[in-house]
Amino acid sequence: MLDMDAYYNICIIFLAEAFIGVNIGTDLSDMPHPTQVVALLKAQQIRHVRLYDADRGMLVALANTGIQVMVSVPNEQLLGIGQSNSTAANWVSHNVVAHYPATNITAICVGSEVFTAVPNAASVLVNAMKFIQSALVASNLDRQIKVSTPLSSSIILDSFPPSQAFFNKTWNPVLIPMLNFLQSTGSHLMLNIYPYYDYMQSNGVIPLDYALLKPLAPNKEAVDANTLVHYSNVFDAMIDATYFAMDFLNFTNVPVMVTETGWPSKGDSNEPDATLDNANTYNSNLIRHVLNKTGTPKHPGIAVSTYIYELYNEDLKPGPVSEKNWGLFNANGEPVYILHLTGSGLVLANDTTNQTYCTAKQGADPKMLQAALDWACGPGKVDCSAMLQGEPCYQPDNVIAHATYAFNSYYNQMGKAPGTCDFNGVAAITTTNPSHGTCVFPGSTGRMNGTMVNITAPSMNSTSAAPSARDLYNLGSTNFLVLLRVLICSIVFL
Repeated sequence: MLDMDAYYNICIIFLAEAFIGVNIGTDLSDMPHPTQVVALLKAQQIRHVRLYDADRGMLVALANTGIQVMVSVPNEQLLGIGQSNSTAANWVSHNVVAHYPATNITAICVGSEVFTAVPNAASVLVNAMKFIQSALVASNLDRQIKVSTPLSSSIILDSFPPSQAFFNKTWNPVLIPMLNFLQSTGSHLMLNIYPYYDYMQSNGVIPLDYALLKPLAPNKEAVDANTLVHYSNVFDAMIDATYFAMDFLNFTNVPVMVTETGWPSKGDSNEPDATLDNANTYNSNLIRHVLNKTGTPKHPGIAVSTYIYELYNEDLKPGPVSEKNWGLFNANGEPVYILHLTGSGLVLANDTTNQTYCTAKQGADPKMLQAALDWACGPGKVDCSAMLQGEPCYQPDNVIAHATYAFNSYYNQMGKAPGTCDFNGVAAITTTNPSHGTCVFPGSTGRMNGTMVNITAPSMNSTSAAPSARDLYNLGSTNFLVLLRVLICSIVFL
């Protein structure tokens, strides 16, 4: 039986506004510096990120930004932490307490897809989660920071119709105590959902449009024969299958969070549907779907916060070409594609309002221009190969033209963040595209068909924790909608 605080926590999670976050992988041959990563996040107003570790450089760079951060215990550290309370306490001390609250850490992912990736560690998974939780309690951070573990959706068997779904019973001895833990601590069940793989492995049974969250006519929707509920996409069906699988084990109040989902923009010859257009379609539709708060057929209107896989293309990832091409951006900060988000409410693609470029000022001191050019192509980590002799941007061969190319590349690389087009006063922002001939500048429509995706969200200045249900209740008649939602939550979950 849950205590009242646990019920309140669960209500708050179910009533919380949905958000879109992004995973940050680091398997890049030219991984941007953490400050460059954060500049891109801020420029794109991405307010929620998931790290696959607890890299100190990233956590320091994320300090005082308000960006909400999920850190991770890597799978290779799971056995040690799951067998030693002191090891877990030390991990929390070094990777969480040392950075909080300046860095707004909100959750800890203990391992990732443990059942399928490192099944030998599954026996200590719940212990690891409990040890991490105990360390948070000892530091009085258990209310601000939640503990969970991302699961692969493949552990759900017979996922359609959703009403018949159940977890792979092999893992019930771990899943049941895990769900007890999540329920008692008011944490999410974290799930990785990949409709791309479901579509690829279905041998034509799953239509492409159903996987891409495209609008379907009612006669094209999938129908759960037991509930007669219609499903218009794989994403919703898999989330509801997860809820039904938990119902089967008598857990009815653990909310789901999607920690990974996306679509690859490029693939091998046997992956014809890993394309720019499909990746754009899936992620654009996904963002609209999540932020429109439509919920799923089983839980309409209930937020399903979701993290897109992933921020950057990871060229060092092993496996097929598709494995290297899930990113929204290339390492230099240029978008892989421009999300179709115009007119989607709070989320906009600023492909018409942010067409700005960084150029060298006419009349600037040539020596200062040369020094700034040298810095951009050196410590600034700009790829200046396009300006080499014989390359598209070699001509005109003068310091103003070359500096303009380098300055604009750096400006885009840094996500067009304020202060990144100055270079000691010899650069200026312009709306005139400096591309010429075959020399196409980064960020120009000639090369990228627009500018970067811009996920617009509320201010990043706040680092405060979410209000408790009691806080919301005390708003009284000033927010009838909130009161109504709390009342509904009480009816459903109490």
